[in-house]
Amino acid sequence: MTWCLPGCSTNLLAAPGLETPPLAMRGDERMGGERVSSFDHVPVMPEEVIHYLEPRPGKTVLDSTLGGAGHAAKILQAGAALIGLDQDPNALSHAEERLEEYGDAVVLKQINFSEMLNVGRMICPEGVDGILMDLGVSSHQLDCADRGFSLRAQGPLDMRMNPCEEVDAAEVVNEWDEVELARIFWELGEERKSRAVAGAIVRRRAIKPFRDTLDLADCVSRVVGRRGRIHPATRVFQALRMTVNREMECLEAALESAPALLKPGGRIVVITFHSLEDRMVKRFFKSRSQPEIDRPEWPAAKSNPDFCMDLVTRRPVIPGSDEVKANPRARSAKLRVAEKRKVGNS
Repeated sequence: MTWCLPGCSTNLLAAPGLETPPLAMRGDERMGGERVSSFDHVPVMPEEVIHYLEPRPGKTVLDSTLGGAGHAAKILQAGAALIGLDQDPNALSHAEERLEEYGDAVVLKQINFSEMLNVGRMICPEGVDGILMDLGVSSHQLDCADRGFSLRAQGPLDMRMNPCEEVDAAEVVNEWDEVELARIFWELGEERKSRAVAGAIVRRRAIKPFRDTLDLADCVSRVVGRRGRIHPATRVFQALRMTVNREMECLEAALESAPALLKPGGRIVVITFHSLEDRMVKRFFKSRSQPEIDRPEWPAAKSNPDFCMDLVTRRPVIPGSDEVKANPRARSAKLRVAEKRKVGNS
């Protein structure tokens, strides 16, 4: 298939390094014929995403975290062209099959969204009309025990969204020193017993290394103790996943590159699922939407050299009660939107 988006002058296959690679997995089967769970994923706040992105014919939207392609399908149904990125080859394989009917209106690429600027410019040198970042882990990744994200089903200590990455959760748990483990559990997992958990892990691995998710979850649970319905190892698993996939680092890089990729008047929509992500997005949008910056030691405010966006949502948009009831994983979602300023706006 020749990939060439409507309104974009660049042919995908003519751009070096942008060939769509052959995918090892298609739909619901694995090499060797072993069946795996289907990529069923309910997109969070789909109507709100469409409302703020305003996709329509003649527009191009970059979905930088394609996942189950639920948002992507709705964007295409509205008539826009789509650039879809994901670092997970399983997600990309599913999306390729799910979105096949849209033909040349779709370009898919396996890549981390932190690298979207170069890819986006090669496909659409004039920029895109919208960018979507739906952060966190997909339902498929959580539900597939073999990926190692789940703390309720036995699987390898992996947690890599891109299986080609070198560092997995087993290496972090079994090789990192106690101080570093405590740091990531506190900073990324906001686990109050981070030091106690790190100490317990180090003592246990000296006897026998951790090999599977349930083994680690059991060790953490004995230290943290159960409070309410949330599994006691949830925060530690979150910290490990974010460390393995460099999630905060990649989010920062993706946000920094977004304004350069957007056309004037183009919008960026970000959905976060925990406070660290939301805080970073909030601060970034604020830093780019203030005409002036001021500090106590300055005699007067100065022009903000990074001023290039307007806030569309002053406060985060959250899912309605009906959506949370139907999809409990949406309960912690927050959506924020900013728009690139048009030339000549005062």
